[in-house]
This record gives sequence, C-alpha cells and structure tokens, in this order.
Amino acid sequence: MNDLLWVEKYRPRTVADCILPDEFKSTFQSYVDRKEIPHLLLCGGAGVGKTTIAKALCEQVGCDYLFVNGSDESGIDTFRTKIKNYASSMSFTGTKKVIIIDEADYLNPNSTQPAMRAAMEEFALNCTFIMTCNYKSRIIEPLHSRCAVIEFKLRKEDKPKMAMAFMKRTAEILTAEKIPYDKAVLAEVVKKHFPDYRRVLNELQRYSVSGKIDAGILTSLTDVSITELVTALKDQNFGSMRKWVAENGVEDPSRMYRRVYDSLYDVMDKSTIPNAVVILARYQYQSAFVGDQELNLTACLTELMAECKFI
Repeated sequence: MNDLLWVEKYRPRTVADCILPDEFKSTFQSYVDRKEIPHLLLCGGAGVGKTTIAKALCEQVGCDYLFVNGSDESGIDTFRTKIKNYASSMSFTGTKKVIIIDEADYLNPNSTQPAMRAAMEEFALNCTFIMTCNYKSRIIEPLHSRCAVIEFKLRKEDKPKMAMAFMKRTAEILTAEKIPYDKAVLAEVVKKHFPDYRRVLNELQRYSVSGKIDAGILTSLTDVSITELVTALKDQNFGSMRKWVAENGVEDPSRMYRRVYDSLYDVMDKSTIPNAVVILARYQYQSAFVGDQELNLTACLTELMAECKFI
C-alpha cells in the first residue's frame, strides 16, 4: 500500500539523496562512514526530512531498527512492552540496533520521557535512540543532554538552493510517473508549501489525478476562502461557523490560524485587533498539544466571535 504513496515510493534511501544543507549532510554522512550512530534528537517542522534521514542512516549503516510512532504510542506501556524489550535484545546481524521514535514530542513527559533517560544509558552499548520532533521544547531537558540535537532550520542563503533541488526532484518524480507538467505551475506548488517536502509530494499526487500538472490547478492552490467564515462571525452564527471549520479547518491547523489572522485584519474594528491577535496566538500554540484540532479551532473562533467587533 505504501508504494502507492509518492512520499514512500520516492523516499530517499541514502544520506546523499536527501535534500538538506551541505553541513547537515556532512554530519550525517560522517555517521555512515564511521558506521556509528549516536543518540539523536532531530527537530524541525513537518515534512522537512527528519524521519527520512533517520531511516536512511539505519539502512546505510546496515543496522536493525524499530520504528515507533510517538503520537500513537505515547504511554508508559509502549516503553515497557515495546521499546525496552527491543533495546534489551540482541541484533540478528550482530550490529548495534536503533529505535526511531517519530514525533517523540508526544511521548508522555511525566512517565515515558523520564523512563527513556535510564534506558538510553542502560542499553547504550546495544541500542541507539533517534527521536524526531516538531517542538523540541516538549522534550524534557535530560533527553536533550543525552542526544546530539540537530535542528532542521534553513538559513536564508540555503533556501533558494534547497527549493531548486526539490523542484528538480519533483520534476523527476512527475517524469517517472509519466505525468505532464508545466514548469511554472510546478514552481508555484513548490513555492507555496516549501520546505514541507511531504506536503508538496502529497499535493502533486492529488493534482496528478487529472492526468497533468498545468494552469488548471492554480485555482486549487489559493488559500481557502474565508468570506463565509467572516460572515458567520459577524452574524454570530455559530452553526455556520462550525460547519465551515468541519469542511475547511483541520487539514493544516497551524497555517489555518495564520489565514484567519491575515483575512480578518481587514474586516475587524481596529480597536479589537490586538485582542484578536492574542486569541489567535494562544490557540495556535495550543494546537501543538490538543487531541482534537477541530474543537480547538472552533473554540478559537467562538472567542473571536464573542470578544471582537467586525466592520
């Protein structure tokens, strides 16, 4: 099934194939050359290549590895029955084993994360831990101190080079999939979602259902129109607002708060704009922790509806 998804089918298998700044590549390549991977904490936004580089390291070094999704398996039972058992057993190949914990910032900070401290030391000779996270502040400090922390941040001078590299990669993928494409349109897709490589590939695969990537999809690239939402907020129509959230609001929560901010700025009484900014910032921050994104966004818009004045 995974081969049907371009993000899996074309996931880089080596460090050299990963699209990263040269300094990152040289660091990861040194681990491959030495065939020794230290405990790693890879931090950065969604789709920038953290999980890809973790898997590529393991495959190039030739070590057995266990993949754990921290957002699905965040409790202490996962540590006791899965992580600890794997870390304490011997590798089939005789090499050091690796446990990749994806989205480790969702591991319980009061139980699972503290338990990881001792495990990283107890099984250090047999097992290495690679953790990925979007929000490093949600990883307890003792785990930071036990890992080499690498932040996937692009410097301003790196961005054009990385965008061009990914533009070339996506063009190669479209050619391999026999999907005709317009270079200018492809550039717009990359520009809109960069540096979220996963989002770019998912969007291209979705658009490719029509058989080609051309100017016909440009209307799909525009941000969700929130005219209907603004009307609902002005009229204090909770039902219409809730329906809008259900249809538009949770695909990309973080960006949605920004879209609401940008759009409402021109339709809100200037005296209430500062209050609106504080409300949006608070709920955007909370979106990193909540279990129900739709409920969180609905609560945010309900507060805007009650506390702010529209023109």
